[in-house]
Amino acid sequence: MLELRRLVKNYPAQAGFWSADQISALDDVSLHIEAGQTLGLVGESGSGKSTLGRCALLLERPTSGDVLFEGTSLVSLGAGQLRRMRRQMQVVFQDPYGSLNPRMRVEKILAEPFQIHEQLSRREISSKVPELLATVGLPADAAKRYPHEFSGGQRQRIGIARALALRPKFIVADEPVSALDVSVGAQIVNLLADLQQQFGLTYLFISHSLPVVHHISARVAVMYLGRLCEIGPTEAIFDRPLHPYTVLLRRSTPDLSGSANLKSKIFNLQSGEAPSAVRPPSGCRFRTRCPLAQPRCAEETPPLRELEPGHLTACHYADQVGVL
Repeated sequence: MLELRRLVKNYPAQAGFWSADQISALDDVSLHIEAGQTLGLVGESGSGKSTLGRCALLLERPTSGDVLFEGTSLVSLGAGQLRRMRRQMQVVFQDPYGSLNPRMRVEKILAEPFQIHEQLSRREISSKVPELLATVGLPADAAKRYPHEFSGGQRQRIGIARALALRPKFIVADEPVSALDVSVGAQIVNLLADLQQQFGLTYLFISHSLPVVHHISARVAVMYLGRLCEIGPTEAIFDRPLHPYTVLLRRSTPDLSGSANLKSKIFNLQSGEAPSAVRPPSGCRFRTRCPLAQPRCAEETPPLRELEPGHLTACHYADQVGVL
């Protein structure tokens, strides 16, 4: 359904000013998402996850590269054509407080997609709003209330209802549970999974929470400092990671299952945060924190290569990752 081809996205180092220094938010990122599938996208803050999601919808225009939706290049479309395509692509934002207009009642928030794209009458719209609210588990009388009258989880349900209004095929869920309590977040994740089954939705699910991604995703892509370092089936990523950074993410997540296959192994990670995206390391961007780093890692950028069916990694020494 969606294919990203060699996406690059740079920003000026100083917002609002031209600068010779550029922040490399995305660097040569390619991936695809099959129809009806959920691709989980994980990585530390600043790795480029949200930028990738926004570029996938062309909310941000990539510096170079292409985005294909069902074979159609979005980058080449004019404004009117792209607007028509938006019916099929929607987004659920991270912040359920900031993504809803506080001056609008819920009925008006949910009516906007119909007014913009379908130009329905008030009577037709008024019949659709209660259906949308019921779909996400909210009562019909919620339509008469303002966003501030709801909890965070209820607001996120309203955001999901708005995204579903035009029955899209593809939804970018940009950290939809990170601002919510764990129990409420679990309810939202289960709701998204149920809606996927009900409407045949395709998701790009962006999160820094590996347990959430493990629960909802069929495939997982791992990003570090603007580049993909590993992508593959969910169970392969979690059970047989082939990149040192993926091992780091797994080791950083509490394991409540009792499994100790990764916990029992030594991983001597160098301390410190990710390097600056303005002047990233040469070659492999993870090499400054990687225990397997060799001179080759500074000289050659490792390409994504398939080591198992559907399981790709960008590491020169992926065959040694199992000893970490």
